[in-house]
Amino acid sequence: MEPKVIFKDVSKSYKIYNKQSDKLKELFLFNRRKAKQFHALRHISFEVYEGEVVGVVGLNGAGKSTLSNLVAQIIPPSTGEVIINGEPSLIAIAIGLNNQLSGIDNIKMKCLMHGLNNEEIQRLMPSIMEFADIGDFIHQPVKNYSSGMKSRLGFAISIHTNPDILIVDEALSVGDKTFYRKCIDKMNEFKERGKTIFFISHSESQVRNFCDKVLWLEYGEVRQFGESAAVLDEYTRYVKDFNAMPNGDKKLFKEAGLKRQYEPLVQKEPRQKPQGGGWKKAIEYTTAFVLYVAALISAFLMLWNV
Repeated sequence: MEPKVIFKDVSKSYKIYNKQSDKLKELFLFNRRKAKQFHALRHISFEVYEGEVVGVVGLNGAGKSTLSNLVAQIIPPSTGEVIINGEPSLIAIAIGLNNQLSGIDNIKMKCLMHGLNNEEIQRLMPSIMEFADIGDFIHQPVKNYSSGMKSRLGFAISIHTNPDILIVDEALSVGDKTFYRKCIDKMNEFKERGKTIFFISHSESQVRNFCDKVLWLEYGEVRQFGESAAVLDEYTRYVKDFNAMPNGDKKLFKEAGLKRQYEPLVQKEPRQKPQGGGWKKAIEYTTAFVLYVAALISAFLMLWNV
């Protein structure tokens, strides 16, 4: 069976600037001090197959939402390779919803983004509205919605676009029990149809009852990945031990974890030194630098003339 989602040594990094002006200085070579690199995910590798439901757990800041955005192809990896065999759809509170548009207009916009035509959208509209069940608010701007209403609308739209890979990122944490049950029933239906599901949640009971496998993240790294019961038993003990720590020890534990995320990434395969042709590389780099400087000068001149 072919994997639906493959992560090969994936890392996602962000530059951290003390001030916004530092970013501009670095862009125009005025600041030789390099910005700090924060690695939200470090060397992540796993495979998920068709029909599998994978729970993603971890303390706040573990990298769960970054992972969900990579699976949904909203952001690219900094290093490594992400292979997605199918159409993904991310369900998270307010993700992909335009606050200025009404619920109806958001339905149309998101469905168009998933490749549906106007005829298909009109056919699905009553079913989406019924599933969301937010009454007359469907005609109001999303900025007036509660977090629960946003979750209902986002979930209703996503499941009706019929994705191959469904990513649910804490979207069920704000709904009532009736809506939660309706969503679980729908996801079970997706599971029976061979869909792949990522379920990100802080609720161990939800993950235990619904997921086949669990991916446990800790400060951007994979702590464990395997069968749901085995991983969750370890994770439950881990959370219990963490909560039992004095506040001072918790702070030190978090600081140590965050410190690791600022450490440079270690290349698993050392780069090979080029054999010969050094002068050619020097010419290429010099030419590229000259062209870059010329482009900067042209840009400054254009701005000056304006």
